[in-house]
Amino acid sequence: MAEREPALTGRKGPGGVLRRLLARPRVAAAVERFAPRSVRTRTTLAACASVAVVLLVASAAVLLVLRVNLQRTVEAGAREQARAVARIAAEGRLPAQLPLDHGTDFIQVTDRDGTVLAASQNLAGHPALAPGADGGRGTFDLGALGDEHHQRVSTLTADTPTGPVTVRVGASLHTADTAEDLTTAALGALSALLVATVGVLTWRTTGRALRPVEAIRSRVAAIGDRELDRRVPEPAGDDEIARLARTMNAMLDRLEAAGVRQRRFIADASHELRSPLAVLRTQLDVAHTHPDPEVRAAMVEGARQDTERLQSLAADLLLLARLDAAGDDGPRTGVDLAELARTAAGARGPLPVAVTGPPTLGVTGNPLWLGRLLTNLLDNARRHARSRIEVRLAAEDGRAVLEVADDGPGIAPADRERIFERFTRLDDARSRDDGGTGLGLPIARDIAALHGGALTVEDAPGGATFRLVLPLAAPDGP
Repeated sequence: MAEREPALTGRKGPGGVLRRLLARPRVAAAVERFAPRSVRTRTTLAACASVAVVLLVASAAVLLVLRVNLQRTVEAGAREQARAVARIAAEGRLPAQLPLDHGTDFIQVTDRDGTVLAASQNLAGHPALAPGADGGRGTFDLGALGDEHHQRVSTLTADTPTGPVTVRVGASLHTADTAEDLTTAALGALSALLVATVGVLTWRTTGRALRPVEAIRSRVAAIGDRELDRRVPEPAGDDEIARLARTMNAMLDRLEAAGVRQRRFIADASHELRSPLAVLRTQLDVAHTHPDPEVRAAMVEGARQDTERLQSLAADLLLLARLDAAGDDGPRTGVDLAELARTAAGARGPLPVAVTGPPTLGVTGNPLWLGRLLTNLLDNARRHARSRIEVRLAAEDGRAVLEVADDGPGIAPADRERIFERFTRLDDARSRDDGGTGLGLPIARDIAALHGGALTVEDAPGGATFRLVLPLAAPDGP
């Protein structure tokens, strides 16, 4: 017996209509125009789309497995029925009417000429079934049954005493189709429910997660340039949003501190400029109206000194502005700190300056600004030293160390940071008559910070010591 198990004609699905529609320029432009711009909406749509794709693939796999198993079961029943009929035909005991098993729609046995030799009761008296347009692979003209049937047809060829015969057994797929339709509907309803649930949960969860972000945004939008004391709300926990809020508040702290420093600097600068300008105008008025030439000469000399002081103050203010302008520290080159210290110490002053340490000490930086740093430190020491100023150089742990020590009155521990504030003068050690502007040490510390170093003051026996630490220059390659 030869056995053929034809497959059914597959169902035709819809074409790529949506793909062709989206390919049109106007439709693509409309889709882009109406695309959601909210993070909440985009996140919800992305979650729903992802879950829908997963459910679609999973449902398709389930339906495919179910369909294959159901068809295999129906096919096995039809094939078993066909084999039983073929055995009867081979034994020559083929009756004219054949009984149907459960799930079998029809049985028909024909000879090589197409003459019906036996059939089930529903095909009794009917001619041989004609194959359909698919060449007999599974679709037959079953108009004799009075209805169209979706069937699985098994065809066997058997040798009989009167010649070969063809046995066709059709098994109904109605039960399999019904089960597949019910499963499809159930999976569709369940998938829609799951997608809707994921959408609702994602929408609510995203909204709850973004609520602190919206609070931060609205608070930042409400903060004006004169309301830098306000802060954004910090949510509990240590997630990304909480860290964002803390970072925003830290930034607002820095902005507020910068604003306070700027206002204080402007007020101090205005005060510092107002006093010498008032004195200068008074001196010029007296010199202009006083009849005594000697008095006029003295007034003009005093005016010249105040003008020099104003010039020095304006230069210091300009330098501070440059130091505050985004780290504009000029070109960086190799600098011999020891040579720079000896040059600064050799400048004329009321007291000699002793320099000790290695003959060379290389650092990287702006030589003009580093020279200004050393000059400021030595000028400060000359104003307060009694009889001795010493500059000590050393290299320690990859750092260049420069110390400027004097035997002056020293600096109290409570004032060791305050002296680096702008326009600060200690009452017992500094005055306007000393020629200082109160900007030398702040400028020196800012220059040190721009070069990656630090400037501090330490107490010493019989005076004060300013300690400058800078990174050593990298050694030249081979």
